[in-house]
Amino acid sequence: MTAIGLLGGTFDPIHLGHLVLAETARESFGLEKVIFMPAGQPPHKQRAVAAAHHRLRMVEMAVADNPYFAVSTLEIDRPGPSYTVETVAALQRDRPEAAWYLIIGSDALAELPTWHEYRRLLELVHVLAAARPGSELVLPPVLAGWSAGITLIYPPAIDISSTAIRARARRGLSLRYLVPERVASYIREKGLYCGETQDGGA
Repeated sequence: MTAIGLLGGTFDPIHLGHLVLAETARESFGLEKVIFMPAGQPPHKQRAVAAAHHRLRMVEMAVADNPYFAVSTLEIDRPGPSYTVETVAALQRDRPEAAWYLIIGSDALAELPTWHEYRRLLELVHVLAAARPGSELVLPPVLAGWSAGITLIYPPAIDISSTAIRARARRGLSLRYLVPERVASYIREKGLYCGETQDGGA
């Protein structure tokens, strides 16, 4: 059975931590592909700073040199909030022969019981949950009955956050070694994260 990973997120912006997580999951579980899924309107987070087309373009540039990575616009194209269970159901309709692996971080694992139709989601995917640097990954008690479908993974420790990257961009500081160079150049060229506007330039 074909195994496909799904890594969703706001990616505001995508950074090396996201890429290392995806590659660790791919290599550890023999995934044929890892699909990066930029969120259009994430229901659990505040509104994205950069517009969807900018975030999508940065993801496309970040994964372009890895033949095992792909990008989907499914959630960006869908109006309204992006619910992971609906995304997975749509992907499964297109690839019913595939086994789907949802790649998430420890913060998302803790919040998983609050996700829309999370029980149905856990019936559709195997969850790969990654520990953050310096933290111990603990399965929320409410998910104990689903432990067979949740695997903890430990990617190399890279303590990078999109929030910190945006703060550096606002201050005009270097983003080298935090994001792919093409992404850093795009952020500079478009003036992303320098002001308070949502569209981040043309």
